[in-house]
Amino acid sequence: MAEDFQVMGVVNVTPDSFSDGGLFSDARAAVQHGRQLVHDGADILDVGGESTRPGADPVGLDEELRRVIPVVEALAADGHAVSVDTSKAAVAERALAAGASLVNDVTALRADERMVEVVASADCRCCLMHMRGEPRTMQDAPRYGDVVGEVAAFLLERIAFAGEHGIAAERLLVDPGIGFGKTVRHNLELLAGLPRIVALGPPVLVGTSRKGFLGTLVSGPDRPLPPPDERLAGTIATNVLAFERGARVFRVHDVAAVHDALTIAAATLAP
Repeated sequence: MAEDFQVMGVVNVTPDSFSDGGLFSDARAAVQHGRQLVHDGADILDVGGESTRPGADPVGLDEELRRVIPVVEALAADGHAVSVDTSKAAVAERALAAGASLVNDVTALRADERMVEVVASADCRCCLMHMRGEPRTMQDAPRYGDVVGEVAAFLLERIAFAGEHGIAAERLLVDPGIGFGKTVRHNLELLAGLPRIVALGPPVLVGTSRKGFLGTLVSGPDRPLPPPDERLAGTIATNVLAFERGARVFRVHDVAAVHDALTIAAATLAP
């Protein structure tokens, strides 16, 4: 049975990512990790050198290039599909030259005015994500009237912006930005309302993997907040539900388990 989904494996080359910061900050370790994720079922490897966790500080251009480019080069040389997780045009440009084929920009082409030109000229794919504020401030009491409607409107505007600058809709993915400037309730409303995001047209990427709201939902007086690496059950549940509601790309840390869960979900939902 042909798979109706893609799994994007997370390759964080950072010392401070919320879940695996420091584990793969060495380029050799990051490359080995990426190869393992492909073995586990990853279709795309998302390489990032700047943490976007809540409260994260920005990383300078030279440092981000130092972290990211050797990993992209090695994984692309292996023949793997590589995404670069960056909001800097210079990093995207170098990564695309090194073999990346997708730019995953959490700012949806807003942080660096050159990014849209880089993506358009490279004829690569690009993921546009919704985020309110910036990583350092995005969780400071975020408010929405209708979170699904506002996120959909933002993504629609970004799709139009990309098109006006030569990036065809078929080259785009959209990401509602679970956990990026949202409360637990907002995240749940977005997951419930995913069909409205799917209706925009481009494939929908969902990133719930190990995120804080999954721990919050299962914690309580008799159970402390589980650490990121103990949130696999919630990760699987939200990805399977997102798949049922139309999402087709899933950015995760635990590739093997999520890939198996999605395979079973796809078989169950197949006509």
